[in-house]
Amino acid sequence: MKIVAAGTFDAARLAALFEAGYAGYFVPIHVDEAALSFMVDAWDIDLGRSRVAVAEDDTPIGIALLGVRGDEGWIGGLGVVPEHRRGGVGRALMDVVLANAPPSVSLEVIERNEPAIRLYESLGFERTRILEVWSLEQDVRPATARTVAPRPLGQSDLPWQRADRSLPAEYERIEVDGGAALIRGAQKVSVLQLEAADQTGAEELLAAARGRGDSLHYVNVPEGDPASAALNALGGRLDLRQLELRKPVPG
Repeated sequence: MKIVAAGTFDAARLAALFEAGYAGYFVPIHVDEAALSFMVDAWDIDLGRSRVAVAEDDTPIGIALLGVRGDEGWIGGLGVVPEHRRGGVGRALMDVVLANAPPSVSLEVIERNEPAIRLYESLGFERTRILEVWSLEQDVRPATARTVAPRPLGQSDLPWQRADRSLPAEYERIEVDGGAALIRGAQKVSVLQLEAADQTGAEELLAAARGRGDSLHYVNVPEGDPASAALNALGGRLDLRQLELRKPVPG
């Protein structure tokens, strides 16, 4: 087996490998060339420092993506094709990626994925918080919010995929007296950022956002955030919980 830079493969091959590496995962993962390109652009994936594991017959068998923003790094996915799992491929990929990563690196892993958690913790990652993934599909009470000029909320310590630098070119900002939210989408509304003084403000924002489409989705909400209680009160579904892990700066 050899470990090579992901940038030596085109987007189509990387997308196919990424999807194969997540075959049989806890939730379905579908990544095509367009989705892979979006991930690279939106999440600052550095293909020069990301890695692919290649078998002796030159078949790609694993992938690890690394996002880089200054002195912060983020593992944007680690996957190994089923027939090569439990053979040290994931660890080999992570060893090389971390050797070329910024001083501080974070990642998220589904709470039930105990083998991956053991791997990451053995590499020095530490648990920082629980992140929740929510859906709200049922109808909710009518609510209104003001649409204002779009701009980030200025929050700190957001998960990588919802940080200001991950925001798409186009999104809406809505406000109520108790807070503000950034949303995107017509039928399937995605909450990108939300800040509310309390659960009541979060409920108003989420109900107003839900009313703009057929469903609402909010990814990586920190456990205990007012939005979690608000989504529960509105009849939302907690789809999964993830652990956020961070490898601290040495010393």
